[in-house]
Amino acid sequence: MSAVMTSNLPGTGITVPRSALGPQGWTALMAAVITVMVLAPVLNMVVPADSAFHLSDYAVALIGKIMCYAICALAMDLIWGYTGILSLGHGLFFALGGYGMGMYLMRQIGRDGSYGADIPDFMVFLDWKQVPWHWTLSESFIAQMLLVVLVPGLLAFVFGFFAFRSRIKGVYFSIITQAMTFAAMLLFFRNETGFGGNNGFTDFKRILDIPIAQQSTRMVLFVLTGLTLIGFFLMARWLVGTKFGRVLQAIRDAENRVMFCGYNPLAYKLAIWTLSAVMCAIAGALYVPQVGIINPSEMSAAASIEIAIWTAVGGRATLIGPIIGAFFVNGAKSWFTVAFPEFWLYFLGLLFVLVTLFLPDGIVGGIKKLLNKKAEVKA
Repeated sequence: MSAVMTSNLPGTGITVPRSALGPQGWTALMAAVITVMVLAPVLNMVVPADSAFHLSDYAVALIGKIMCYAICALAMDLIWGYTGILSLGHGLFFALGGYGMGMYLMRQIGRDGSYGADIPDFMVFLDWKQVPWHWTLSESFIAQMLLVVLVPGLLAFVFGFFAFRSRIKGVYFSIITQAMTFAAMLLFFRNETGFGGNNGFTDFKRILDIPIAQQSTRMVLFVLTGLTLIGFFLMARWLVGTKFGRVLQAIRDAENRVMFCGYNPLAYKLAIWTLSAVMCAIAGALYVPQVGIINPSEMSAAASIEIAIWTAVGGRATLIGPIIGAFFVNGAKSWFTVAFPEFWLYFLGLLFVLVTLFLPDGIVGGIKKLLNKKAEVKA
């Protein structure tokens, strides 16, 4: 999908790939845009439901959800594939973005809840008389969208600053990111924190005063998610080809040499770590209105590990690979959990083992090797 060039990082002697979209890449990109903005809406809203070409509302919701996951996988590729930092805590940032959107959607319910109150039903059940202080801005869509970016971004920045300044890396960094996520999950499980406890947020009615369940609203959310994924992909493709991106890859391959050449890895790692967290948060905010629920299970250890699995299966340091991995794994999960629900976890484990043994560079890496071998044979 891309034309690959190489360049040297000044002063290090380290050669890193510099990627740019070639003619085939731009063609594929335009096809993706047309599919998201034109083809999917037509198949869902114009083609009759009894037609073989009709895209069902279930399929729209499923694809929209997987596109949110693909954004998370793309974010993981920037921090793991291109910088060499494995995070097992990205599920936290995804969930925080989801809770930020969920708070606004809960206030949009208004008096249509079971108790007919001005505050969310779970607060009435807990005998609260008013919303807590951290819900103060929850009635404003703009304010909540700002918080969707600022809260996870600030948390990632503070955590990353102390972790990277202490030169925590490798498996130790992975462990503390998972510990941070687990601690947050336990906090959100508590009713007194004001986030719905074990049940979280659900039963949404409207977004921007528009019924959230109507077909046109769901299609708009689908299109926004698709365009966001494409936009983030283009941003990531541009970023890894800049000097900043080349320094990230040099840090991944030889951090000590980068330091000896006068570069400060802290600033670079902190910047990409924070950006990656914000991308996951935006994905979470897009996920919640399409799925209709957010609860602390999104912060579980398994949720963060799955993001790493999507990235590894698709192919690290490829950008398109993690997107493919997210669609492949979650598409298979959707089918297996219906056809063979008791075997899904075994399939996921087997998939990860097979990819590790036979496709260490993921699906995209395996395809590239196969194409290179064919080219060598022809030559």
